[in-house]
Amino acid sequence: MSLLFLCSYGIMAQTAKKVNYKSVEYKSNVDAPLTTKERKMITDVYGIDAAQKYIFNKPQRLKDTKNLLRNRVQIIELSNKNLDDLTNLSEIPLFDTYQNIERDKIVDKNNFNPLKYSFNFYGKDTQYVRVDNTQLVIIITSQFK
Repeated sequence: MSLLFLCSYGIMAQTAKKVNYKSVEYKSNVDAPLTTKERKMITDVYGIDAAQKYIFNKPQRLKDTKNLLRNRVQIIELSNKNLDDLTNLSEIPLFDTYQNIERDKIVDKNNFNPLKYSFNFYGKDTQYVRVDNTQLVIIITSQFK
């Protein structure tokens, strides 16, 4: 009898831990091929061989990466706002990559490569990161919203 109770309790505990995320909805722009700029961003971080193995040859991973670069990361300027409570970009570690990458000394919002940093890309919440000593904020929108 106690074994049956323990099994039932274990099943209920596993069920209680289940997290319900919304499914990811992709915009149609992820169906377009990588741009030269996007391909360079990926290979700058992974190198050609690892990019081929871990991104380019994995259709779902490639789709997720295109979605991230095209739809989920933006840099905006918030003039006259106090941004002191936000995490600074300098506090975000660099992604442990296959290449020797360096932290950006100056962030150019037209050429920023978010793949270089260990952002929480797949969390359920939108992430806000301040570019140190500026009014620029990097926004990484949750894929579940």
